[in-house]
Amino acid sequence: MPSRKFADGEVVRGRWPGSSLYYEVEILSHDSHSQLYTVKYKDGTELELKENDIKPLTSFRQRKSGSTSSSPSRRRGSRSRSRSRSPGRPPRSSRRSASASHQADIKEMRKEVLEVKLTPLVLKPFGNSISRYNGEPERTERDGLPHRNTEEKFHLSEESSYISTQYSLRPRREEIKLKDIDSKEENIVATKGSTLLKTSEGPATQTEGLEFGGVPGVFLIMLGLPAFLFLLLLMCKQKEPSLLNFPPPLPALSDLWETRVFGVYLLWFLLQALFYLLPVGKVVEGMPLTDGRRLKYRLNGFYALLLTAAAIGAAVFWGAPLLFVYQHFLQLVLAAFAFTVALSTYLAVRAAGAPPAALAPASSGNAIYDFFIGRELNPRIGTFDLKYFCELRPGLIGWVVVNLVMLLAEMKLQDRAAPSLAMILVNSFQLLYVVDALWNEEALLTTMDITHDGFGFMLAFGDLVWVPFIYSFQAFYLVSHPNEVSWPMASLIIALKLCGYVIFRCANSQKNAFRKNPSDPKLAYLKTIHTSTGKNLLVSGWWGFVRHPNYLGDLIMALAWSLPCGFKHILPYFYVIYFAMLLVHREARDERQCRTKYGRAWEQYRQRVPYRIVPYVY
Repeated sequence: MPSRKFADGEVVRGRWPGSSLYYEVEILSHDSHSQLYTVKYKDGTELELKENDIKPLTSFRQRKSGSTSSSPSRRRGSRSRSRSRSPGRPPRSSRRSASASHQADIKEMRKEVLEVKLTPLVLKPFGNSISRYNGEPERTERDGLPHRNTEEKFHLSEESSYISTQYSLRPRREEIKLKDIDSKEENIVATKGSTLLKTSEGPATQTEGLEFGGVPGVFLIMLGLPAFLFLLLLMCKQKEPSLLNFPPPLPALSDLWETRVFGVYLLWFLLQALFYLLPVGKVVEGMPLTDGRRLKYRLNGFYALLLTAAAIGAAVFWGAPLLFVYQHFLQLVLAAFAFTVALSTYLAVRAAGAPPAALAPASSGNAIYDFFIGRELNPRIGTFDLKYFCELRPGLIGWVVVNLVMLLAEMKLQDRAAPSLAMILVNSFQLLYVVDALWNEEALLTTMDITHDGFGFMLAFGDLVWVPFIYSFQAFYLVSHPNEVSWPMASLIIALKLCGYVIFRCANSQKNAFRKNPSDPKLAYLKTIHTSTGKNLLVSGWWGFVRHPNYLGDLIMALAWSLPCGFKHILPYFYVIYFAMLLVHREARDERQCRTKYGRAWEQYRQRVPYRIVPYVY
C-alpha cells in the first residue's frame, strides 16, 4: 500500500478543480482506499483532491519581480520577447481595448469561476506546517539552513501580513504596491531579528533560548566541571571519604602536572587515530546535511578495540608497568583536560573561517557559547572526522583500559591472588557496554551529538575526560574501598544488568531498523503517526511503552554498575545520579526539538505515549 505524503492538519496548496490555480488548504483526512485527501479551503469549502493536485507550501516561491505572468516571454523587460508582429496580433491602437477586455475577463472569472476568496497568507502556521528543526536535515528552508531556536516565534501585524502573489489576480498596475508591501515586510523582519522569515548566510547571533543557561551557564560549566571532577577523585582516594570532610586536601599544582604523563596521553590519542585510519571495516553514509550531502564514515571501532587489546597484551608481555596509569591517575586527568582545551581552541579558530553550510544548528554566533557547544558541525582534516573519532575511540576504549588497570591495582594493593567478585562484575558489565557500542557503531550517526551539536568543549571534554575518568569511577572506588559480594547478591545484580541491557539493545535496534527502512516487512506490525516531515513516529513496540525506552535501559544498567560497590558510601552512586540528570536533560532537549519539528503530530504522540523515560513519570 503506498504511503501517504501529507499529514492531517498540514497546510499545503491545493489545486482548485477545473483550473490551474492553487490555494492554501488544510489537510483534514486521507482515504487509504481511494488515495484521496479531504481538504478545507479558507472559505470553509471541503473537497477531495488527488495527491498530484496538492503541493507543499515550500514549492511556491514569491517572484522578485512581482509579475503574475508565469511565461518568460511575457515578463516585463524580457529580452526573449519577440518584437515581430504576428499575423493575428492586433494593431497598436487596439491594444488598450484588448487590455481592458483582458481585465474584464479576469473580473468575470472571479465572479463565475472562483468563489474562493484570495485571503492573505498569514505567516503563523497551524498543525504540522511549521519551521523544521535542524536535527532533521531532510527539510530545509530556502537558504538551505534550518532554524535553530525552537522557542522563537514571529507574528506580523494584521496590516503587514504576508500576501502571496503566486496566483494573484491583481491588475499589473498594483504590482508596485505589492513591492512596497514586500519591502515593508523585509524591514519588519530585519527589525525583529527573526530568522524564520529572512534568509541569512549562517546562524545569527542569538542570546535568547540558548541551552545550558545561556552564556553564563556554559561559562560556569566550563569552570566548574573540571574542578568538580578533581575533587570527586580526591575524595575517592581518601581512606574514609566523607561529605563532612569536603573539600579534601588539595595537592600542589606542580604535583598534578608531568610532561611525561602528557606524552603518554598524546601517544594514546595518536595510537587510536592510527587505528581509525586503517582501511578496514565498511564505509557508510551519514544523515543528509543542510546542503543535501552525506558524509562517509568508516566503521572500524570494534576492530580498534581488538587491536588495542592486542597492544595492551603485548605491553604486559614485555613488562610495561600498567600500574603507571593508577599511580599517575590525577596527572593523567589533567593531561587529558589540557589536551581538550587545546583541541577546543583549535576547533573554535578553524570554525571562524568555516562556510555557513558547515556550521552546527546548535551554534548561536556568540563566541563563548559556541566555544562550549561547538560552532562547526563536522570538523574534518581531510577524511579524518574529529568529532566522530572522539565520540567512540580515545575515551570509550580508554574507559576499558582504565578499568583493567584498576583491576590490576586492586590485586596488588589488596594483596589478592585474583580480583574481587565486585571488581569482576564492574569490569564485565562495562566491557559489555563498550563492546555493544562499538559493534553497533553505525547507530551513532543518527544521534543528537552527530546531527545537531557542533564539536566544541562540551563534547570534547565529555568524550576525552569525563567518560574515561568518571565512567570508570566504580572500579577506581573499589581499589581503595573493597566490598565483598555474595553469589546470591551477584546473581540479582547480573539479572538486573541483563534486564537493562535487553531493554536498551532491543529499543535501540528497533529504532535504528525503523530509521534505515521504515517499509521493512519485518516492522509492518508497528503502529505509527505520520508527520509533515515525511517521517513516522513509532507508537508501539518498545517505543509505545515509554518515549525513551533506551534511556530506561541505560539507567537500569547504571544502577547495576554501582551495586557491586555496596552501600557504605554514596560516592559510587554518583554516576547513577549524574546519569539520571543527564538523561532527563537530554530528554527535555529532545522534547523541545520534536515539538517544533513535528507540531500537531507530536501532540498526538504525547497522548499515545504519555510517559517519559520511565512509566511512572509523566
